[in-house]
Amino acid sequence: MVTNVFEGLVSGSVIAERRGTPGELLPKNHQAWLLEAHYIALGLLNYITVLSPQKIILGGSVMQQIQLFPLIRDEVQQLLNGHINIPVITNTIDTYIVPASFGNNTGLLGALALAQYASPG
Repeated sequence: MVTNVFEGLVSGSVIAERRGTPGELLPKNHQAWLLEAHYIALGLLNYITVLSPQKIILGGSVMQQIQLFPLIRDEVQQLLNGHINIPVITNTIDTYIVPASFGNNTGLLGALALAQYASPG
């Protein structure tokens, strides 16, 4: 079950359905990754233009495909086309859109940290 439109475009199950094979079995230079990078960049554009985050951290199974990051960064810059001209995007985008530090454990560790912070005592 897809929970949102963004996930419906770039989740592992959708990639497998679209390509007929799981993403982790696709070659790193497969054309499919260009489309996935485009979809992810379109989603990030919304976050960038509406929320103006200080950093974008991407995790999950699809983002284990580390070759996606340069493709996503390039696509974000092309789609922005200079309309948002801040140094972190124009000069150092590799420090702005980054992989999650703890890989697939990031969500779990974040939830634990929030629970610890929220618990009394």
